[in-house]
Amino acid sequence: MTGTLAGLTVRWSLAEASDGVEEALADYVAGTSHERFTGMDGLGFKTWRMRRGEWFEGCYVFADEAARAEFQASFTEVAADSPGSLIVGSAPVLIEECVVVAVAEGGAGFRAAARY
Repeated sequence: MTGTLAGLTVRWSLAEASDGVEEALADYVAGTSHERFTGMDGLGFKTWRMRRGEWFEGCYVFADEAARAEFQASFTEVAADSPGSLIVGSAPVLIEECVVVAVAEGGAGFRAAARY
């Protein structure tokens, strides 16, 4: 498929995580993770999503499949000991590549921030 972007989803389950894990994850993203990914070569953008008590995930969009494959391979090697896993108390339940077909910027504009 030409003209698409290379995506990656990494998801942790929060079903068995301790109380306060959501705040700890948000603090980690704001204090460390956001800076790490801002300006990363080969990365178009990353979003961090969460459903309290259910799951936490990182959604990555890379410029091409080579950049995604390189990141995915290096992350998968250390996933169980990654900061997210240590905060949650378990390894990711999903590391899944995907194709991003399109991205639209709405009228409110795109607002990048370490925390909302």
